[in-house]
Amino acid sequence: VQLQAFGGGSVQAGGSLRLSCAASGRSFSSYVMGWFRQAAGKERELVATISWSGGSTYYANSAKGRFTISRDNAKNMLWLQMNNLEPEDTAVYYCAAPSKDQAMGALIRGDGARYWGQGTQVTVSS
Repeated sequence: VQLQAFGGGSVQAGGSLRLSCAASGRSFSSYVMGWFRQAAGKERELVATISWSGGSTYYANSAKGRFTISRDNAKNMLWLQMNNLEPEDTAVYYCAAPSKDQAMGALIRGDGARYWGQGTQVTVSS
């Protein structure tokens, strides 16, 4: 599966952004999906994951209550709605997927992502 992330930008603290990830290829519904981010000088970290059907989700503590991950398998699309953004959310955001049919744990462990989008920059100013 090939992934392309877009929708980043610059916002003020408290603002919102919606990131999108377009997937190409067949069997998108066979892939658990996730969003990661990497801030300057820091390691890449998981933000959120979503199950094949979208019925289950997982959020990092930093994202809980503010971010919502969703997907539309008919459109081969993944989204991350980010509300109440903080300067600490400034990072390059990546969509990612593990190997086909692997469960969400593959992404939650942090080492299971196999496919990556190119990243989109999110900058939050105070």
